[in-house]
Amino acid sequence: MQVPHFLYRSARRNPANPLWLLPERRISYAEGAARLARLAHALVARGDRYDRVAILSANRFEAYEAYLAAMSAGMAAVPMNPRLHPDEHGFMIEDSGARFVVYSEDFRAHLAKVRGRLGGVAHWIAIGAPGEDAAYESLLATGPDTPPEIAIEPDDLAWLFYTSGTTGKPKGAMETHRNLVTMTQQFLIGVIPDVAPTDVMFHAAPISHGTASCGLPHLAVGAAHAFPLSRSFEPARIFEAIERYRVTSSFLAPTMINLLEQSPERKRFDLRSLKNIVYGGGPMYVEQLKAALAAFGPVFVQIYGQGEAPVTCAALPKAEHLAGEDPAKLERLGSAGREMPGVEVRIHGPDDRPLPPGQMGEIVVRSDLVMKGYWNRPEATAETLRNGWLHTGDVGYLDAEGYLFITDRMKDLIISGGSNIYPREVEEVLCAHPAVAEAAVVGVPDAKWGEAVKAILVLKPDRSASEAEIVEHCRARMASYKKPQSVDFVEALPKSALGKVLKRELRDRYWQGLDRRL
Repeated sequence: MQVPHFLYRSARRNPANPLWLLPERRISYAEGAARLARLAHALVARGDRYDRVAILSANRFEAYEAYLAAMSAGMAAVPMNPRLHPDEHGFMIEDSGARFVVYSEDFRAHLAKVRGRLGGVAHWIAIGAPGEDAAYESLLATGPDTPPEIAIEPDDLAWLFYTSGTTGKPKGAMETHRNLVTMTQQFLIGVIPDVAPTDVMFHAAPISHGTASCGLPHLAVGAAHAFPLSRSFEPARIFEAIERYRVTSSFLAPTMINLLEQSPERKRFDLRSLKNIVYGGGPMYVEQLKAALAAFGPVFVQIYGQGEAPVTCAALPKAEHLAGEDPAKLERLGSAGREMPGVEVRIHGPDDRPLPPGQMGEIVVRSDLVMKGYWNRPEATAETLRNGWLHTGDVGYLDAEGYLFITDRMKDLIISGGSNIYPREVEEVLCAHPAVAEAAVVGVPDAKWGEAVKAILVLKPDRSASEAEIVEHCRARMASYKKPQSVDFVEALPKSALGKVLKRELRDRYWQGLDRRL
């Protein structure tokens, strides 16, 4: 039960299949397995068992290769979000105790800003032009083509995933080989059971996040992996890559899907090869999902999870996206699907006891997916993993058939005049307005009610709307106390690398200078 075995096994079964597809070259599974083994041996020769290997790169196959090689060497990978500040990367490298840093050449100047304080790093390895550091490709020049003989146990640390840190310093979720193998098996059982050796997975989202996870089932069956031409997410480039590589699969954040659906470039390209678009990592509003289904067809699969229990806690498969005009099925488009095999999902109240269907509470999970704990954070681990359940911090409910509806993060709840208001509900209504492209709802200070509902909107190109029109649109469709009391129009919403709206940044603008912060 170890993650790199997926690639090694596929190389034995389908050695000639393409593994990495690049604009200028193609690397087969046999070649890729040999590269992976040589890199793992190079790490073993330079480090110690259980070392951590931090990885900072644009979406390049070498970064995914390093991620797998660290695990093959008995070490743990620490993939880092490329959009973070140098100080944030410095914190993760220092906090994890990483002895290796693998980076792509375009981050050399970025890392130079914090490198002086990272004395614990013994080896800096550059992908591309090495400068004064070790050249990545030179590590693959020698060494055996067979994996190192290391007894990797299922509960050994494989991946140290740093949470977004929206409520303070990020914490490293310790994901084990058991966690990631379980996740991969669940992908193959119930998320994308039709994945095949002839498929092509396109890594459009950052490999520090869900796209690396979604790539593992493709490795397990011997499918190919294609990588983008640039760091930026440009719809025309994505469409061009889909057409060029005959892409069948990808993992995309809802924001990315919305950008692709709204792009006028879409109709210029042949996208008929698409078979599975897995999405998650943020809310996909029903109106936006219906538009995406109309644009791309029945290719979407929703997954739900988090860094503490990677991505397959629940899933809404492709077949259940074909809602037609059935009211129950249309309602369930707003759900995250149902718990996966080997996963228990419950809703707990404030007393940490289970609630019946239809009642709102905290989503808790029990499974082999659940992390070992937080790296060097025993108190946070005890709080999150109490009573044998992972407490996700997400608010939601289960319907009578077991479909999971996620309303919000607990910290995003708005309490106005003693009434609970869930931003997700208001955002769904806002996104149904024909002029609204994106919506975020936060609580802002209010002298009378404590908090008031604020809507922050991005409008579609060439569309307009007034504050009064937006408020009236909501008042006509929901309880009056839930409607926005004010509306701001912006060019863009602040987002994480995976497209999640950073609501803490939005809230902070309105709570500056006040003693109380949400």
